[in-house]
Amino acid sequence: MVRLIGYFFGIGAVFMLMVAGAVALFISKINKELPDYEVLEKYEPPVMTRIHASDGSLMAEFSRERRLYLPIQAVPDRVKAAFISAEDKNFYHHNGVDVGGVARAMVNNVKGIGSGRRPEGASTITQQVAKNFLLTTEQTYDRKIKEAILAMRIEQAYSKDRILELYLNEIFFGMGAYGIAGAALTYYDKAVGELTVSEMAYLAALPKGPSNYHPFRQPERAVERRNYVIDRMAENQYITMEEAEAAKAEPLHVNIRQTSKYLFASEYFTEEVRRQIIAKYGDKALYESGLSVRTTLDPAMQVMARNSLQSALLRYDEARGYRGAYKHIELGSDWGVPLGEISAFSDVPEWQLSVVLNVSAAGADIGLQPSREASGARSKERKQGFIAAEDMKWAMRVMVVNGKRTSAKSPEAVLKVGDVVYVSPKKGSDTAFRLQQPPKVEGAMVAMDPHTGRVLAMSGGFSFSESEFNRATQAYRQPGSSFKPFVYAAALDYGYTPASVVLDGPLEVDQGGSLGVWAPKNYSGKFSGPSTLRYGIEQSRNVMTVRLAQDMGMNVVAEYAERFGIYDKMMPVLSMSLGAGETTVLRMVTGYSVMANGGRSIEPSMIDRIQDRYGKTIFKHDSRKCESCNADSWSNQEEPELIDDRDQVLDPMTAYQITSMMEGVVARGTARVLQDLKRPVAGKTGTTNDEKDAWFVGFTPDLVVGVYIGYDNPTPLGRGSTGGALAVPVFKNFMEQALVGKPKSEFRVPEGMMMIPINRRTGMRIAAGSGDAFMEAFKPGTGPADSYSVIGMDDFQEGSPVAPASPQATRALSSGSGGLY
Repeated sequence: MVRLIGYFFGIGAVFMLMVAGAVALFISKINKELPDYEVLEKYEPPVMTRIHASDGSLMAEFSRERRLYLPIQAVPDRVKAAFISAEDKNFYHHNGVDVGGVARAMVNNVKGIGSGRRPEGASTITQQVAKNFLLTTEQTYDRKIKEAILAMRIEQAYSKDRILELYLNEIFFGMGAYGIAGAALTYYDKAVGELTVSEMAYLAALPKGPSNYHPFRQPERAVERRNYVIDRMAENQYITMEEAEAAKAEPLHVNIRQTSKYLFASEYFTEEVRRQIIAKYGDKALYESGLSVRTTLDPAMQVMARNSLQSALLRYDEARGYRGAYKHIELGSDWGVPLGEISAFSDVPEWQLSVVLNVSAAGADIGLQPSREASGARSKERKQGFIAAEDMKWAMRVMVVNGKRTSAKSPEAVLKVGDVVYVSPKKGSDTAFRLQQPPKVEGAMVAMDPHTGRVLAMSGGFSFSESEFNRATQAYRQPGSSFKPFVYAAALDYGYTPASVVLDGPLEVDQGGSLGVWAPKNYSGKFSGPSTLRYGIEQSRNVMTVRLAQDMGMNVVAEYAERFGIYDKMMPVLSMSLGAGETTVLRMVTGYSVMANGGRSIEPSMIDRIQDRYGKTIFKHDSRKCESCNADSWSNQEEPELIDDRDQVLDPMTAYQITSMMEGVVARGTARVLQDLKRPVAGKTGTTNDEKDAWFVGFTPDLVVGVYIGYDNPTPLGRGSTGGALAVPVFKNFMEQALVGKPKSEFRVPEGMMMIPINRRTGMRIAAGSGDAFMEAFKPGTGPADSYSVIGMDDFQEGSPVAPASPQATRALSSGSGGLY
């Protein structure tokens, strides 16, 4: 018997040794396959980039995974408690593996064999970190063993708080949200510190299976799982029983964050910033690096710019007639369903989509597009309204039918049942609406600080939702006469003065070859005879400008245009002096800013500062030096001085002279309506051939604004649709709002500038105080002519249709004098 026992004992010992050897070999193999857990030390998850306005308002978020990294110190204790209660109640007491939990899971798995139930894993938070960061999600025993070994090693290498921090920032919550901060924003539009017990418990319930506890598709299961977490929090004494009962009594209250909640009217600006960041740092930096971008956008000014441009586009478009319904649908038994499938302009909240239900001589009954619920589904509620005939009168006065303009006598000739149209509610009513029409004409507007180049506002069209094409930065259009100030600025540097006289008379230019002879004309078709440069720019005389460019040489004009950033490479042909080249609104505003700031070069900027995920500044627009700004203490020293080392691309005196001349455009020229602003304003209108483009770029001492209006596919705007008629009112409307509360300041006169009284038309000196006297700005060493001379008189032919503006001009024409002053 003893021998038999010894025999079995020997067999058992050998078997145990074999098992131990096999286990050792298996563990050795597993060890070789284990990833390096030390990579957790350098963990940098993909984090969303956030774009902010100058006042800190959130403009946009960009990410592939909606995540904000939150240090564990910033996570409230109760939020930690919710996740520990839901996932691993012994988190602070085990060494990475909860032995008791594993035993319970094994027993339950044995009991569940053949039931089809998914095996329990009993993973601790540390094991989940190991799995999520270092392993795959396959359900195998090999992976579970690797997970356990890694968890124990992680526990030895990192603190519990660091492990919990990794977990809370990595887990997926559904709805595209990763990490607790991203989840709080996505589900409740809140910061983590603002979550209630009910809300934090629901978020803690989600990692186990976001789709299983979806707030709208699985609301009962979601509430059940949330309540389970609340009970565990109370059981673990993180909350009281009273708090638990109150939390369980609450509905889910999920409030999915909508992208439309970003800063209103900022879409065009945001998209331009997005493109710039990608160009500077690449896609990955934008979508994964967690940049914090502070832009130059002034939110209040942006709304002003958007409203000013939109109202002008609508006003012009309505005057051209109603073009028909936005879409047409079959009503069926429930008109709300097909209407709900049509996408409305998300950035024009003043409007609503509607469908015409009935039309009569009194007006049209309409059904309003059902609103969206928190789940994203359309509401079952059906609201109706009415468009009175008087609220669609503009559409009856002028209609476009088969390409022809006509009129209608009643709404029945304008709208048909099933027509989908935009409407806006009338003030003070929920049922009365006005018919609206998305404009076909487009435009752009840019507002800039001329001293820094900071773009304060930018509107790139009527609706970003309708068209993402930014007409402020991407549309290259002819600036027309708004380019002329750069020709005149070159002339003032070239030796002319504002009082120099140029012939405004017929001119023919042989362009050579097959191009033939070019005879530029003024907009009015008439000529003014010999006139000063000031008169030429105030009245936007084309022939004078061409003659001036011809005298200087177009190479000079091209060099100035490139220096101001209007063009990268300008063709030195005479037609370019009239703005025949294509450029953008942003470039034009930048060029005018150089004149407004005294001639300093300027780099337009939409971004003030970019910080990485750790708060380190990696880009700053303001590159001015300040050597004494970082003093340790104040010891009665002088105020720090910013050193402006930007290039002086235009003589400050020339900058003032051209500014003064453009003030005349407002005082006596094509923008006289701006006198109502009661402010110093300078600027220049622009209108291209056949009125295809209407421009105005103007400025006060501290704000430059450019406006452009035209069709995307260049089409005549109609006779009289000039820069003065279309663009100037937009500028005026904006400035009336933007300058409220701003101190009234004059344009800065450079030291040494001489002010001499002249006759504004002849350019000759005149006695101060006389009726025709005008104080003109002259550089030292220059002054008005003592005798009358006219540039271009050599081209004058007897019998030319020139209407001289003064007796002096008549004498000059008859004498044939010429010269340069």
